[in-house]
Amino acid sequence: MERMMSRLRIVAVLLTLFSISLFNTTAQAEDWPQWQGPERDSVWRETGILKKFPEAGPEILWRTNIGLGYSGPAVVGDKVFVFDYVHDGGDLTPSASVRNRLIGQERIACLDAKTGEQLWEYKYDCPYFISYPSGPRCTPTVHEDFVYTVGAEGNLTCLNARNGKKIWAKSLKEQYPLEETPIWGYSSHPLVDGDLLYCLAGGEGSVVVAFNRKTGEEVWKNLSSPQPGYSPPTMIEHGGTKQLIVWDPESLNSLNPVDGTMYWSQPLKPD
Repeated sequence: MERMMSRLRIVAVLLTLFSISLFNTTAQAEDWPQWQGPERDSVWRETGILKKFPEAGPEILWRTNIGLGYSGPAVVGDKVFVFDYVHDGGDLTPSASVRNRLIGQERIACLDAKTGEQLWEYKYDCPYFISYPSGPRCTPTVHEDFVYTVGAEGNLTCLNARNGKKIWAKSLKEQYPLEETPIWGYSSHPLVDGDLLYCLAGGEGSVVVAFNRKTGEEVWKNLSSPQPGYSPPTMIEHGGTKQLIVWDPESLNSLNPVDGTMYWSQPLKPD
């Protein structure tokens, strides 16, 4: 299982490199700075891409081994950011409905997009007690000179994108306590809009929390649910109004992204 996961992560990075090589010499590849791309909608908006692969397949520019996990790479300029798990012990293949303990570290690494050389890495101890315990779920969010990650056990981290130095960090699980960590881990990719960073934490009055993205200071929080759910927050504009959409385990909600006040809420609790 560990070997398979490592191979999958290598494939993920190679796919990113293939995407860079799809462009002809007159086209500029667009950054892919977060989950599902610049607009979080899985749409490439570049022009000049190849319409089909060469007969022999796309050229492999480089390859590198990375750790375990489910997060995708983020690409900004000449850097690739990956988020993985360095496994030190524990069963990687429990039943889907069973929590399992792992010992290891979550790691954010920055690679040179042209060569694959590791430019920096940042690691922290992170024992797991979740199902599918093979690594972090959330893709890094890169904005300006900041890299934001949410780990599978709720570790929220902000790093300097240039050198990997920690700017601030906190534990969502400790600051916004739940009865237990979500069985499949914290999985909602962090969202940046303006000066705010939005994360799903869960609990009483803190399903969604907005932080000052530069300092980590809490700006506002809202909504209540025993669990945060697994759906990332989304920003839309409708009827001339900017709305933060949050789908938690019990309802679909629209909030004012500036102060967290409710626009509307539709109960969607499963029977």
